[in-house]
Amino acid sequence: MLYGLFEVLTTFAESWSWLMADEKTGAGFDVRIVAPHGDMFRCYGGAPVSPHATLSQAAAADVVIVTDLALDPRQDHRQRWSDVGQWLRRMYDEGSLLCSVCSGSVLLASAGLLDGCPATTHWGYVDHFRCYFPKVALKPDRILLSAGPDSRIVTTGGMAAWEDLALYLIARYYGEAAAVKAAKLFLFGDRSEGQLLYAARLIPKRTEDKTIAKVQAWVAENYASRNCVERMARLSGLSERTFNRRFRKATGFSALEYVQTLRIEEAKQLLESTSTAIDDIVCMVGYDDPASFRRLFKRLAGVTPARYRQRFREITRALK
Repeated sequence: MLYGLFEVLTTFAESWSWLMADEKTGAGFDVRIVAPHGDMFRCYGGAPVSPHATLSQAAAADVVIVTDLALDPRQDHRQRWSDVGQWLRRMYDEGSLLCSVCSGSVLLASAGLLDGCPATTHWGYVDHFRCYFPKVALKPDRILLSAGPDSRIVTTGGMAAWEDLALYLIARYYGEAAAVKAAKLFLFGDRSEGQLLYAARLIPKRTEDKTIAKVQAWVAENYASRNCVERMARLSGLSERTFNRRFRKATGFSALEYVQTLRIEEAKQLLESTSTAIDDIVCMVGYDDPASFRRLFKRLAGVTPARYRQRFREITRALK
């Protein structure tokens, strides 16, 4: 979980840019692993951890995440981390957003940061909270819960809830569109319907073939036009056969596949980010026949447009 969070928060934007050949956005978190001491130690499962900084060296942070802890829920841990608790309270007082994953909420509670505050935790620690932290307004049914002034305390449920926390933080600091890209990149969520649902098709960048590059520039703005492929061929000034050969050589797509890709990717964006009726989206991206659009969409995305919208709305709802 520690390294999963580290990798996602550090690399999500750069990995998307690299995979999709997009311009780099500069998004991403500068993540540091902080511990009471600087010596290498091993997690409960044996994975080695080399901290980047000690508590005394970590003077400020926008976000602090307490990861899951290997704790016996039948024992009293309230006095176990006095030095860490003091550091967490100071970070909170100085404006940090405090988060926990799974049993990490026990550490926040022991620092007094959850008193009177709605919070969640792993189901295995519910009785522990009721026994030792009765002042916490525990909501054990929740996977992720933000609370406190300016929602600066965020707690999550089980160990796998680090994925939900990662997407929440990306959305909070870089917007929901960035979080959806991260969900697609790392295949977060229910994967039972396969990965076509998550896949974004790469639109080739402008080619060195100036004639085809001119066509690409035109179709980027006019992909919804009627008879789009025919108009692309006419714009090129080439014979249909020569145009098709040069277009495939330059882009790796046939002209029809290229237009279909542009249209389907735009439809995905509209399904993710708007409540526009699906039949209206069909027209907006250049199709007259909703049935044929739905067949094409399902072939390329693995699910129907309605199901696609539902899945990504599930993701965006979880970010709020």
